[in-house]
Amino acid sequence: MRSKHVGLVLLASATAVAATSAFLPTGSAAPAGAAALRIGPRPAIAGHLRTVDATAPSSTADCQDRYGSDCYGPAQYRAAYDLQPLYDQGIDGSGRTIVIVDSFGSPTVQHDLEVFDRQYGLPDTQVEVVKWGDVPTFDPKVKDQVEWAGETTLDVEYAHAVAPGAHLLLVETGTSEAEGTAGFPEMMDAVKSLAAQGRGDVVSFSLGATEDSFAEEAGRPGDYHLLNDLRYGLQAADAQQTTVLAAAGDAGATDRKLDGKTFFPNPQVGWPASDPLVTAVGGTRMYLDDDGNRLQPDEVWNDGDGGATGGGTSRVFARPSYQDGVAGVTGDHRGLPDISMSASPKGGAWIYGSYDPAHTGWEVTGGTSQATPMMAGITAMADQAAGTRLGALGPRLYQLAQTQDADHPHGIVDVTSGDNSANGVTGYQAGPGYNLATGWGTLDGYQLVKSLSGRDDL
Repeated sequence: MRSKHVGLVLLASATAVAATSAFLPTGSAAPAGAAALRIGPRPAIAGHLRTVDATAPSSTADCQDRYGSDCYGPAQYRAAYDLQPLYDQGIDGSGRTIVIVDSFGSPTVQHDLEVFDRQYGLPDTQVEVVKWGDVPTFDPKVKDQVEWAGETTLDVEYAHAVAPGAHLLLVETGTSEAEGTAGFPEMMDAVKSLAAQGRGDVVSFSLGATEDSFAEEAGRPGDYHLLNDLRYGLQAADAQQTTVLAAAGDAGATDRKLDGKTFFPNPQVGWPASDPLVTAVGGTRMYLDDDGNRLQPDEVWNDGDGGATGGGTSRVFARPSYQDGVAGVTGDHRGLPDISMSASPKGGAWIYGSYDPAHTGWEVTGGTSQATPMMAGITAMADQAAGTRLGALGPRLYQLAQTQDADHPHGIVDVTSGDNSANGVTGYQAGPGYNLATGWGTLDGYQLVKSLSGRDDL
């Protein structure tokens, strides 16, 4: 299931239309939760709207006046995450490669990024596209392909917005990633191959499948061998000190629907975010003015309509050693997320897309699909500053968080308000320190890049 972007519909005519879901995995035949699996996107979460056909992005103040919601562009995120001091010193991801993995990709990704760059005064870059498997010719009449094209657009534009100097390598696979194993063999093969070539400093997955969907596909409760058999891509990346990031999910403490109307009734997390080799990226709700100044502290992303950051504990993986210091929160299991960035579509990001001729223009979107490529940009800048790949962020990130104090601000910012209860499943409360709603909270990009890279001189 992809961490499908979510958004508000802001038509040029100000007409709202129902849209695609946030974490849009495929479910099972009666989507994930039943014995048989199907391939295809999960039905949209009620209440989420998608912004299409706006002729130009509006200011935040204008969005508030016209649509009753916030909308942000790259300059606001850069200000809010304190990135300008890094750009001023030439730290923009240059010399580093961000690998973005999506099913099908988008036929207009290069053109759309160039339009996005012109609008926001960003430098152009050439997106390197690697097709893996039998990638079908794009057909705007195929809903699944259109949704993945939107996901690809968001991933590329916001990795670039944060780290404009980084090289972007887009892996387009030929099978839709879904619940259970569907789509993952091609993705893991591609990541393994790139690792063998020494390519890719950061891998960004805005997607995931519910852990239990692998057991359901295997036909036995608690049998996760199909999931474990797919870890080879992550292991190959880890062996090359490549950082892997994955979205924590967009349906709160549950992760998918049983059918088109009812969510899975138990807490669930998704893989690869739940893997100890991966840094799981959760979501926050930001409140910014037009200059990117915070009007109030960030909160857990929970829009109250089914869209909320994923988080919880793994059923597959034991607590990794880097989480021993937060064992009181995670218990004996891997907890996620690890860190969070902006995700709420009610304070969402403008993107531009022309892949669907019927809906060409600007839209406001969100989800942990937004947070993950943004965190990939932060990581690429930290790699550049360090002069080397940082590899798995877990050990370093948790050590920094547990040694931060007033005299040693490592760039980790508590999020203390909100929870990720959603869709009838009780979630987890934010608070000081580590929690299962936002991980360690959010970040100050300048301080975190300094700390991750060990560059106190920046």
